[in-house]
Amino acid sequence: MSTLTYTKTGNKATTAAKLDKKVFGLEVKNHDLLKQAYLAYLANGRLNLAITKKRGEVRGGGRKPWKQKGTGRARFGSSRNPIWRGGGITFGPTGNENYVIKMSTQTRRTAVKQALSLASEAGKLSVIETFDCKDGKVASTVKLINKMGLDKNVLLVVSVNDDLVKRATRNIDGIKAVAANHLNVFDILNADHIVLSQKSLPIISDWLGNTTVKPEAKNG
Repeated sequence: MSTLTYTKTGNKATTAAKLDKKVFGLEVKNHDLLKQAYLAYLANGRLNLAITKKRGEVRGGGRKPWKQKGTGRARFGSSRNPIWRGGGITFGPTGNENYVIKMSTQTRRTAVKQALSLASEAGKLSVIETFDCKDGKVASTVKLINKMGLDKNVLLVVSVNDDLVKRATRNIDGIKAVAANHLNVFDILNADHIVLSQKSLPIISDWLGNTTVKPEAKNG
């Protein structure tokens, strides 16, 4: 299978680049795996910053609000009781919660292949001869993207995401550069256009080409 190809200057090439069918040509019938990988990416990047104090950790409340008997009111030993305003929090986050969602390597890579196949089917993929950013300037990248006619969210897949590539893309809204072997479902599904460098194609094929998920055993 082939796709639209550009030269390094952003002009359409005369020959189309060939894509690996094992990676970009899967038939995706069940999207549950994609959803699982998408949610896992979000969960694994979540910062556990929420912390609340229990009644014993809230400052004050050492004195009994009123005497035990004779007032006609309910008994309270501390004004830091959880049912009082300013009191402790019951069952609140402690900062030790674990939100990580684990996925096997094969499952995660299969989800990436499914996402790439859907992107290819939707016509979001294109290949560029090389992403030339020797000067590391943002202006050069903006000029290239505009010449290719790309807008909104653009995912640029390169063989090596070095400092020059980062400098040339990090300050452009809607453009993200990622190394070929660091592709993930979140970036692929959120991209409106995916531009693959020619050198990244064999890396993606070697990384994902032989990945398969074993079917679950059935009873009987």
